[in-house]
Amino acid sequence: MTFKPAPPDHGIHFVRTDLQGNPSVIADVDHVVDISRGTTLQDGEAKVHTVEHVLAAFAGLQIDNMIVELDAPEPPVGDGSAKPYVDKILEVGIEDQDADKFYLEIDTPMAYSEPDRAVDLVVTPSDDLRITFMIDYKNPALGTQYTSLVNLKDEFVDEFASARTFCFLSEVEALKDAGLIKGGGLHNAVVIYDSKEGQVEVDRIRKALDLKDEAFVGKTGIINDIPLRYYNEPVRHKALDLLGDLLLIGAPFKGHVLAARSGHKANVALAKKMRELYKKKKIARKYATGKEFFDINAILKIMPHRYPFLMIDKIIDLDPDKRVTALKNVTINEPFFQGHFPGHPIMPGVMILEAMAQAGGILLLNTVDKPEEHVVYFMAIDNARFRKPVLPGDQLRFELQMVSMRRKVCKMKGEAFVGDTLVTEADFMAMVVDK
Repeated sequence: MTFKPAPPDHGIHFVRTDLQGNPSVIADVDHVVDISRGTTLQDGEAKVHTVEHVLAAFAGLQIDNMIVELDAPEPPVGDGSAKPYVDKILEVGIEDQDADKFYLEIDTPMAYSEPDRAVDLVVTPSDDLRITFMIDYKNPALGTQYTSLVNLKDEFVDEFASARTFCFLSEVEALKDAGLIKGGGLHNAVVIYDSKEGQVEVDRIRKALDLKDEAFVGKTGIINDIPLRYYNEPVRHKALDLLGDLLLIGAPFKGHVLAARSGHKANVALAKKMRELYKKKKIARKYATGKEFFDINAILKIMPHRYPFLMIDKIIDLDPDKRVTALKNVTINEPFFQGHFPGHPIMPGVMILEAMAQAGGILLLNTVDKPEEHVVYFMAIDNARFRKPVLPGDQLRFELQMVSMRRKVCKMKGEAFVGDTLVTEADFMAMVVDK
């Protein structure tokens, strides 16, 4: 495995040099394909297993851009911690890059839980990245353990980087049969005894794994009485895994993560929620001009429409690639009220559909890198229903959800409300084209 510097905004890329064409996969949660005892990334032919310890090294050293070349499908396991990677990086040094660093700042608490497994993850606002982690195993060698990381710069290298992975004796054989832990041994994992068979079970598993080293039950509950590097090394390693998995957000974050009994499955699920928030904030940072998510000035940067055909006043929410919520204030000054109808003004249904389509256009344009250089062509409108008239003084709220996106053709389902009353609904098909 070779670490190479990368330019600003490059992110972390794993490159498989052993495969034809040197395919690569970017380290973000959108490319996670497996979480069986580790985090696996894949993009086409490029697949890399067990990336969390390498990513934890990058997260702990606050590295944002890196090319990781591998001549195998998995990083070398080292001693089961992040320390071997950290040592190599610190040996050559880290450079500050001439680019602004964008942090995902957590404004309101967000959470993920699995009640059936008593797993909980909560992220609360904080000025810096913090982690508080608790594990609770019904095993004398582990019991309840707790750790807290308050300052990456001051604590990561000495207090967390060298915490080794751990597993239970009862898990080892199944992991081997599943094709995992191929380089695993007593030199790179803390193995916890959890059997009632004593040395007989240890010998059986040692033989099944073809381990050359001696293995015995030990008095501490750890195979071979291997000494821990910290009194609570297992929970510190859990915090290390969490650091690596949350780097898959695609950006550093400021927030306090409180974790109880969390593993890769829950970590990645939380990372997905945080990445959605990151995408939203990244778009808002690019276009927002005030307190609103997208006010009219931001809309004018994206949309090609102008008076009298710009029908959207504000975007109040946008989940990239998923949904958008927009507002249209309907006033008597609208040009169409002069003829529709004199003395009985009603907003034409076709104009409601046009406004809804423009809201969908904003959602669709944010799927491309440079939306200001593209335009949306609508190809079909189906299942349109007009349920209530829209009058001057009403405020229309459009809610559109992306149903599918293939290449540059999109299907969306839209609804329009006045207050809580559904007034119009329709299905749209559209495509993004160059201007």
